[in-house]
Amino acid sequence: MADDQPIMAFDVAWNDHYISQGRNNLANGGIVWGVASVAKDNLVAFAIAGRATQVHYIEWNAGLEYTLQLHDEVDLSLGYQRVECYGAERTSDNEFFSSLTYNGIRWLVPIINYTFATEAAGYFVELSLHSPWDINERLTLTPYLVHGVDFQYSSEQHNGANHVQFGLEALYQLTANLTVSAQLSRTIALEDIKLQARTENHQGSLDTTYTGVHIGWTF
Repeated sequence: MADDQPIMAFDVAWNDHYISQGRNNLANGGIVWGVASVAKDNLVAFAIAGRATQVHYIEWNAGLEYTLQLHDEVDLSLGYQRVECYGAERTSDNEFFSSLTYNGIRWLVPIINYTFATEAAGYFVELSLHSPWDINERLTLTPYLVHGVDFQYSSEQHNGANHVQFGLEALYQLTANLTVSAQLSRTIALEDIKLQARTENHQGSLDTTYTGVHIGWTF
């Protein structure tokens, strides 16, 4: 493929729980995702569809992301996506997001993610460390640690430390264009989630262990 040709990708993923911002979003079961994207130079256009496996919930996301190389070892991504959700309640939002990544150390990659939602009128910050290890030319194992902080993005009444998440991702390169990966993660609720749960009289554990598999194809 010529260097100036766009790169298309299709991805399918399954998770036994739908976890975002440290919260389990579904009463029962998991979710299946389908993703289509087109990348040209530093710009990516994407569309995402998600459907719950045991309850009525459908989610559509579509947007754009642009990556800038601020330095030989520092990348900045900027993006926008429209979110449409169909479930017990009909919701939608506009999200502007950014990601700052330092690539100077191969085995320890720090990332700062920022998301602002216009309808929620709040933002969410995630600080993460990823440590990729090449077991062989095809298999990569990546343990990771994430700390999330909420500012009226996930809960309106509470701000502050939201959750800690850690886990292990395994990526296997089947062919030059086909990959399969698996994930095992644990999320632990911090004060923002606990305060929200008390306000909503939530019963049960706020911490979740979940798994997932993902298949990606590029051409």
